[in-house]
Amino acid sequence: MIFVIWAIVFILGIWLISTYNGLTALRLRLQNAWRQVDVQLKRRYDLIPNLVETVKGYMQYEQDTLQKVIDARSQAMASKGVKEAAEAQNALTQSLNKVFALMENYPDLKASKNVLELQEELTTTENQIAFARQYYNDLVTQYNTKQQIFPSNILAGLFGFKPSEFFEVAESEKALPRVNLSLSR
Repeated sequence: MIFVIWAIVFILGIWLISTYNGLTALRLRLQNAWRQVDVQLKRRYDLIPNLVETVKGYMQYEQDTLQKVIDARSQAMASKGVKEAAEAQNALTQSLNKVFALMENYPDLKASKNVLELQEELTTTENQIAFARQYYNDLVTQYNTKQQIFPSNILAGLFGFKPSEFFEVAESEKALPRVNLSLSR
């Protein structure tokens, strides 16, 4: 009888240690994934002043739009937490999209090698941000699921594990882009 009790205690101990370590490992992977998102966002922040400086001379009548990009960048850099960062990134993306739309009105600007290189760098960075955000959100799903399923939810509550927030995309970015493939303009 005592052997059965010790076996149950041993199995319960192994389960407790395994579940706690699993939750802790997921939390650490999640923190690392957020740091990877942060690295890509910093890269984006570093490219924006170069873009603004490059197009400033061409877009003399669009200084207000360029200032909005700079302001959105500052707000994004100062954001704290996942939700605030996501909202700030969405605002920054919208202001950058306005600049790119206005660039269509400036043929010399569109042909500039520096502008083309910066656009390419920003596009690459946006793709890397999207991949990092997807990886982060995948880990959030795993982490939150582990906290909600029985019986690990008991241990998660006991040790104060809290659900993480998703890095969500703005509704405007979810809409499908409209593409005009006609040859006439």
